[in-house]
Amino acid sequence: MAKEPYSDLLALIAVARERSFTRAAAQLGMSQSMLSHTIGAMEARLGVRLLARTTRSVAVTEAGERLIASVAPRLEAIEAQLHAIAEFTDSVSGTLRITAGDHAIDSLLWPKLAPLLAVHPRLNLEMHADYNLVDIVQGRFDFGVRLGDGLARNIRAIPIGADFGMAIIGSPAYFAHREPPRTPGELMDHDCINLRLPTYGNLYAWELQHDEQALSVRVGGRLVFNGIYQVLNAALDGHGLAYVPKDLARPHLATGRLIAVLEQCWRRFPGYHLYYAAQREPSPAMQVVIDALRLPPDAP
Repeated sequence: MAKEPYSDLLALIAVARERSFTRAAAQLGMSQSMLSHTIGAMEARLGVRLLARTTRSVAVTEAGERLIASVAPRLEAIEAQLHAIAEFTDSVSGTLRITAGDHAIDSLLWPKLAPLLAVHPRLNLEMHADYNLVDIVQGRFDFGVRLGDGLARNIRAIPIGADFGMAIIGSPAYFAHREPPRTPGELMDHDCINLRLPTYGNLYAWELQHDEQALSVRVGGRLVFNGIYQVLNAALDGHGLAYVPKDLARPHLATGRLIAVLEQCWRRFPGYHLYYAAQREPSPAMQVVIDALRLPPDAP
């Protein structure tokens, strides 16, 4: 039997993980037709079907699951060793891939990492705006950024942002026809602009506090977005109430374009953390990013 190329096995794992040839092809940087041909050729060589395809979905067969369960850990170990060998160099070079939410990228990562590009001309940065709780090893990311209360255990995490608050806001145009809510329960009588979190496929429940008790309020409304900046813009345009990071709302509150409501119910959350695989020793390039983002010990 012919040996299966390393790249073909990675292609199979990508399709199985994404349950989609289109998404897997984009991740692998190849055409969908080439990826389909690669998988088909592998199945022909092995004489067994690895993926069950329909016009709408892709599922892994029992044989495919058995093969992936066997080879995936070994391929991850090989990837780790290749990274370790490549990192023997002392130069700050190569591409670092980071997954984070759009708010973290805009407010923390880009302002602090942009200057590194001039200092280290061989350093490349790739940032993915994503609300998924991504497995950075499987997704081939060097770093992830998430809030401090949403981190897994098998990682190394470095605080990069101070604790921050969320705000409930609406525009003067919206309140021209609606009375501001006075209690969390009155949010049910308002048009609220929702954020969908892809990890669970659900709308984000507004995390509030009332009478010193934590509340999760599921609000209703006509608009749903999967990015916080679109939620903010819809509120600015008068389409309803929004629950956004306070730093995004602050400049608009100062100019009167937004009005704050239910301030006594706003919550604060642990700041953003940069995390990476616990078994991975940071390369010089990774260390430069860590040092640039690390929150100073005396930060408020």
